[in-house]
Amino acid sequence: MSTLVMGVVNVTPDSFSDGGRWFAPADAVAHGMELLGQGADILDVGGESTRPGAERISEEEELRRVIPVIRELSRSGARISVDTMRASVAARAVEAGASIVNDVSGGLADTDMARVVAAAQVPYVVMHWRGHSQTMQDHASYDDVVADVCRELTERMVDLCAQGVRRDQLILDPGFGFAKLAGHNWSLLAHLDAVQSLGQPVLVGTSRKTFLGGLGVPAGGEARPPAQRDAATAATTVIAGLARVWGVRVHDVSSSVDALRVVEAMGAAR
Repeated sequence: MSTLVMGVVNVTPDSFSDGGRWFAPADAVAHGMELLGQGADILDVGGESTRPGAERISEEEELRRVIPVIRELSRSGARISVDTMRASVAARAVEAGASIVNDVSGGLADTDMARVVAAAQVPYVVMHWRGHSQTMQDHASYDDVVADVCRELTERMVDLCAQGVRRDQLILDPGFGFAKLAGHNWSLLAHLDAVQSLGQPVLVGTSRKTFLGGLGVPAGGEARPPAQRDAATAATTVIAGLARVWGVRVHDVSSSVDALRVVEAMGAAR
């Protein structure tokens, strides 16, 4: 199985990575088409920033941002994932053409999400989550981050399946950067096999995260800005590809596509 590349389409004015460059629907659609041209297998469309400290937007505003973009990109034949914590937005997005629901809260932010996903019968990305953006880093404490994340993801799977979601719908995301300090992120990246041992496809979302921006920066120094983290992101894509995860979620598609080509070429030469 080849690792899929999920390209990020942020329809937000306050994303940590692109600062609203594609907030207008026409710009977001054009960006999505560009990512497809670079080799993206899936486009992940989101209208609510989940960067640390971000405040939530209304349901109406989230729908206004994402539905026109999903509808237009879907008409082009793109495979669309909707990045949302709201069951109502997930339902509307599937109606508009999305075929994957990517929920950073793993169903914890909206108790109706399990019902919607079960009814839609689409793949559902369940991320490890401990709270909304404004408070999540207050919960970045673990006895053993790998064991704790795997246990909490297992608990989510059990709960979701008890609510009617089929196990074969579930894709797991260890939640890089969400209630995680740099050391936690590196431990999870080094032990992707433990997450995979839970028996589900795994999505890796390290792209442009702060722990990558801290590489090579003196203690106490300012992390490199998000746009300067794509080379490091591509390196994590190599790690994910070697681990044969289901997919990587990235902002810069072309570098990760090339990184996976390297992995495949090396594998073919063995």
